[in-house]
Amino acid sequence: MADSAFHSPFAEHTAGEHPSRDGQIQVRLHAHTLANVTLISTWPSGTSALCAVLAQALGATDMFPLPGATGQTAPCPLGLLMRTGPTEFLLVGETAADTVGALRRPIAPDLGAVLDLSHARVRVQVQGAQAVAALGKLFALDFRDAAFPVGRVQLSGHHHVPCSLHRLGADRFDLYMLSTYAHGQLEALLDAALEYGVALTLAPR
Repeated sequence: MADSAFHSPFAEHTAGEHPSRDGQIQVRLHAHTLANVTLISTWPSGTSALCAVLAQALGATDMFPLPGATGQTAPCPLGLLMRTGPTEFLLVGETAADTVGALRRPIAPDLGAVLDLSHARVRVQVQGAQAVAALGKLFALDFRDAAFPVGRVQLSGHHHVPCSLHRLGADRFDLYMLSTYAHGQLEALLDAALEYGVALTLAPR
């Protein structure tokens, strides 16, 4: 759960529009902090047991299962669950609920770890006709639909700084950044999108 005293790394950016030479805005960015981010992890020998307990805790069913492989995502009652590695999940909620407390009860220390990362992750939403072109300048990813389908999350980065990209549509993405580096990453993204015309909005904190 995010600390109310947390300082947004986007505070020194200025919202506004920067049209292209022909007056278009083809990339739109919305940057904001997150209310609730939880990391759930274990070690390789504990993966099956953790998944069984987590599935029960989140109400997963055969029709709405846990993400089964790295890069897969699934909605759940507490938010969006992303499989960010073979032995870990990232759960992003939109409310300041006590997700850590709720999950630590069924997930004992000998089964895995539940860690609050609300202070350590922020999100930049990217959309527009040239969103893929702008992102392609920074991230060495194959953005073709077959390689990066809607719903998938990919771990990448630029200038040696990691970033996770979640594809929501053909030209719509959520970028999850480390709070420490997010100011500079947003600056780089604005620069990459500038030739296409870019607009930035910032959520109030």
